[in-house]
Amino acid sequence: AKMMKYLLFSSLGPEKLPTLKELTTSEICRVWAATSRYIRRQLLQKRAVEIGVGTFAVVPACATVGEDEVLPLERPVFKPCKFLKKFYKLKCAKTKIPDETACVPLDFEQIAADIHFRQEVVELCVHETLLFFAGTLRDEKEVEFSFK
Repeated sequence: AKMMKYLLFSSLGPEKLPTLKELTTSEICRVWAATSRYIRRQLLQKRAVEIGVGTFAVVPACATVGEDEVLPLERPVFKPCKFLKKFYKLKCAKTKIPDETACVPLDFEQIAADIHFRQEVVELCVHETLLFFAGTLRDEKEVEFSFK
C-alpha cells in the first residue's frame, strides 16, 4: 500500500528529499497552496481526499445556538490512516467519515496545471513533504502543517 512508504524505521537523511532541496520555499508553498485549493474544492463537493498519510473529509456536526437550538453543520477533519497512527503511536480524536462519502486521491495533473508546474515536480514535492512530516513524527519533533 502507498501509505507504507511513510512508515520510517530510521531517521530521514537529506538525500531522501532531493526535490525539496532544489525548490525554493516559495515554490514549495505554491505547491501546497494549490494542493489545499484542490482539497477544498473536493470537500465543497462532499468528497474526501486521501493524501497518503490520511484523509481530509467533511463530517456532520452540531452547534448549539442560544439555549436550546441545535444547528446541524459540517466540519472539515483530517483522519490519519490507521497504520500511521499505530506505527507512530499517535493519539487522535476518533473520527468517523460517513460511509457514503466518495474518496478521491490527489489529482497531481490538475494541481500542477493550476500553478504551471511540471506534474512530476508537484508529485515529488508533496511526497517528500509527507516523508519529511513522517520523519518528524518518527523523531517525535513538533510539527505544524497549516492548510487554508
